[in-house]
Order: sequence, then C-alpha cells, then structure tokens
Amino acid sequence: MSTAKFRRCHDVTKTWEGGWSDHPADPGGKTMYGVTEAVYHAWLRQQGKPVRPVGQITIAEAEQIYFEQYWVPSGGPTLAIGVDLATYDASVNSGVSRGRKWLLASIGGPDHETVKRICATRLSFMRSLNIWNTFGQGWARRVADIEAKGVAWALTAANDNRDRVKQQLGEEANNARSQAGKQAGAAAGAGGGGAISIDQGAQLGDWLLAGVVSVAFAALAFLIIRAVINTHRASAYEREAANV
Repeated sequence: MSTAKFRRCHDVTKTWEGGWSDHPADPGGKTMYGVTEAVYHAWLRQQGKPVRPVGQITIAEAEQIYFEQYWVPSGGPTLAIGVDLATYDASVNSGVSRGRKWLLASIGGPDHETVKRICATRLSFMRSLNIWNTFGQGWARRVADIEAKGVAWALTAANDNRDRVKQQLGEEANNARSQAGKQAGAAAGAGGGGAISIDQGAQLGDWLLAGVVSVAFAALAFLIIRAVINTHRASAYEREAANV
C-alpha cells in the first residue's frame, strides 16, 4: 500500500491532523488521526468489518483510508514533487474534489509556482468559511507550512544547487515578511493608532467574520488578516531555508 511519495507527503499531513478531536465547531464531529467517524464507519462496512467507535481506529487503518480515499483520488502518485504535497493536503483538509479543482486551476509554469497558487486559492476558500474565526489561525499556519515545504521540495527537485534553493527560499521569506510589514503598517495607519500585534489582528479578523465589526472596518480587518497570513508564510519559509 505504501509508496515513497505517499509516505513523504503523509508524514507532513499527519502532523497537522493530530490525534483525537471532537470540537463542537467542527462539522466533522468525532475524529481520530484526521479520520471522521462517518468515514471510518463507511470504510469498515466496505471491508465487511463490524462498526466500532473511531477512537479505536488503528494507525494502519487510518493510513489505508488516506491512501485509498485521498492520495490516489487526488492524483498524488502522478503529480510532481511538491505539487503532490499541496494537492494531497488540500484534499485531506477540504475534500478531494476541491483539491483537484484547485490543482487544475493552478497548473502552469514552474512547479513551485503551482504550489503557491494552490495554497493561495485554498486559503482564500478557508477565509470564506464561517468557522474561520475558530480555526483560522491553525489553518493559516498549516497552509503556510504546506506551501513552504511544497515550494522547497519543488525547487530541490528542479535544481541540484543547494545554495540556490536556500537563496530562493530566503527570498520568498523576505517577500512575505515585507508584505506583512506593509499590510500591518497600512492597517495601523487606517486605524489611526500604532502597531497592531498578530494576536490583535487575528482577533479583529475573528470579529469581522463573526459579524461584530461594522462594514466600515472590513478593509482594515482584511489588511490585518493578510499581515497575519504573510507573517506565518515568512516564518515557514525561513524554517525551510534553514533545513536545506
């Protein structure tokens, strides 16, 4: 069942899926290793096995479900290095149909640019969800990590010059950090105050999406959310550059 490509991508994704979860705001309900109880029960029935709580799922069962229902349908086995991670993780987190749609809309040019486009579209979708105010910070960190790793993998696959890859990742980090600074500065100016922290920005974004902040503050909140996102992106690229 396992392949090298699947293992490499899944080892990243599983760190974000975690273990047991039953968050009241999560429409998936009870979840173990990222597999919902509904998905687990359906899979057990297909296997001709008795249904049991998802809390009892084994790691081997979870990985078989990921391989059969997400990795293969997302096209992972045939995708370029880096693009496979971005597409697979998006498919696990938001559904295979969306992952494939975002991939097809992003193909073109160097593979690392395809990775960036997939992640940008994915994050835009996430920000449109009502539960962003609950899960947005975690999602932003996750997508930033996937983007930076996917870009690093794609650049490394296309270029055997380690120093050049490190330089390109550093440039991505600097660009994201610069964008975050400009967006935070613009937000501070629009708000008529001083600098705004990441936590304050996230809170304002939460309020906006919860309908508490008036429409007059929409542009301000947008700038702050973008600053938060780009700060996470900069940190993720810096980590990948340090690991090259």
